[in-house]
Amino acid sequence: MDMQQYKMNWNYPTAMRVGAGRVAELADACRGLGMTAPLLVTDPGLAALPMVASTLEQCRDGGMKVEVFSRIKGNPTGQNVMDGVVAYRLGQHDGVIAFGGGSALDAAKAIALMAGQDRPLWDFEDVGDNYQRVNVAGMAPLIAIPTTAGTGSEVGRASVITDEAAQLKRIIFHPKMLPALVILDPQLTTGLPPGITAATGMDALSHNLEAFCSPLFHPMAEAIALEGMRLIKEYLPRAVADGKDLDARLKMLVASSMGATAFQRGLGAMHALAHPLGALYDAHHGTLNAVLMPYVLVANRPSIEGQMDVLARYLQLPTAGFDGVLKWVLKLRSEMGIVHTLAELEIDESRADLIAQMAIVDGASGTNPIAHDEKKYREIFINAVRGEL
Repeated sequence: MDMQQYKMNWNYPTAMRVGAGRVAELADACRGLGMTAPLLVTDPGLAALPMVASTLEQCRDGGMKVEVFSRIKGNPTGQNVMDGVVAYRLGQHDGVIAFGGGSALDAAKAIALMAGQDRPLWDFEDVGDNYQRVNVAGMAPLIAIPTTAGTGSEVGRASVITDEAAQLKRIIFHPKMLPALVILDPQLTTGLPPGITAATGMDALSHNLEAFCSPLFHPMAEAIALEGMRLIKEYLPRAVADGKDLDARLKMLVASSMGATAFQRGLGAMHALAHPLGALYDAHHGTLNAVLMPYVLVANRPSIEGQMDVLARYLQLPTAGFDGVLKWVLKLRSEMGIVHTLAELEIDESRADLIAQMAIVDGASGTNPIAHDEKKYREIFINAVRGEL
């Protein structure tokens, strides 16, 4: 046996406060991390909602001099991040609160990283040992509060940021980008519309599923991914059907964090294709993963039959093995109102070659169960445009 394959670096999540109403503890949490003047980073839609206003009021009542930065896109850009850094410095802030969905969390984590750096953002792209360039003392303390159950960015050590000039999504990484504290409060997710609940929930499923199928040795991540998928099977339909179901909302927040914990084992071709598609078409990341999911499963079938046998049994699916999992995914997507093809997202085949080239060099492709070549990525993409399984 080649024992080299068992030399791995494993890391697990941070401190987490879980339960309804726990966002009320935010001012106390800020104080615990030495913050007195945090910058709350969120997206423009959330910034206008009562939940942000009430959170700000609670923080100010608790003695915090908190301000809001919300100039970020659905796929946050490098310019969004640097605009946030300017706001952080001008406001003389001493910490960051990441509040929102994946875009807000990713932007906030990058802002907290860049708050005290003198190098450009892209110098910290997750390539080689670039993370060692970071001035760790200049990083701002960070609290993450997700309002969607999908990306799991609240327990991640990286941010996906769009380089608009290059039309690429780049991963910015440092181990200390992991938030010092996470608050999972299901009350903050009850107003999420069914469509976004479905798309973000399918994103969480893609994280757990791809982590489960990764060829890397990580039994703990594998087990977490398996249970994460069971929670999604049980509670995503409930959360979509009744947004006020606090139990379902809480279980989906947990499943989302589990997916991002598990995918330190790696992702795969769903994300390798979703990243360039998001960069080129500015489409919703969770929706892209949901659409791509069955096409990637079929492409990976020769290498994942064993995992699909286990998954079908664990989920107690009516049909065994790979076919049972594929039927479940297709049925779940349909019930959630997810479209079947990329064409329905107004994505055509005109950039198929470019997308295949971008997918094969994407970091997620490295842990796909099969090392697909450029031709295969092109085929998967075209199948997803045409709806051919």
